[in-house]
Amino acid sequence: MSTAAATPARTGSVLADLLPATRNRVAVDTALVLGGAALTGIAAQIAVPVPGSPVPVTGQTFAALLVGTALGARRGFLSLALYALVGMAGMPWFAGGASGAGGASFGYVLGMLLAATVVGGLARRGGDRSMLRTAGTMVVGSAIIYAVGVPYLALSTGMSASAAIAAGLVPFLLGDALKAALAMGALPASWKFLGRRG
Repeated sequence: MSTAAATPARTGSVLADLLPATRNRVAVDTALVLGGAALTGIAAQIAVPVPGSPVPVTGQTFAALLVGTALGARRGFLSLALYALVGMAGMPWFAGGASGAGGASFGYVLGMLLAATVVGGLARRGGDRSMLRTAGTMVVGSAIIYAVGVPYLALSTGMSASAAIAAGLVPFLLGDALKAALAMGALPASWKFLGRRG
């Protein structure tokens, strides 16, 4: 039986492409998209308030970047789009059980949508195959999230740019470094493990 795992290190593949071949690829892709959205929603419930900031530290940014990297740009985009749309429709799975659009942290959700797409594209080019490349991919993804989230925070709350940076970026840098370190270990290790199996 032929599987995609026969060529795990091939550039142009992401981890999800290594699932065994199936006749019903649409069903597999649908399950991956649903799973990516659900993972992000579950991770968003890991929320720690940050004093002086309306934005909590959550697991959702890490999940969004992992979803994009593991699923690729198209499926990553669809997962985060589903996550955003269902949350906007009232599902309480944004950070800390919130829902709806327009909250101070909603810009980060939009940033995650874009970031998942970009890191998925980078992963197809080998951006998750080594520790150094994975670190770079995570930095790019985090930068995109902040590039959308921080200005949205400023506009939605009336904060100045410097206040939004102080409340919506600076307190999260250490956590982002830890998340990048986790990804640096997990993603290349997954490729090595699957390479040995193939």
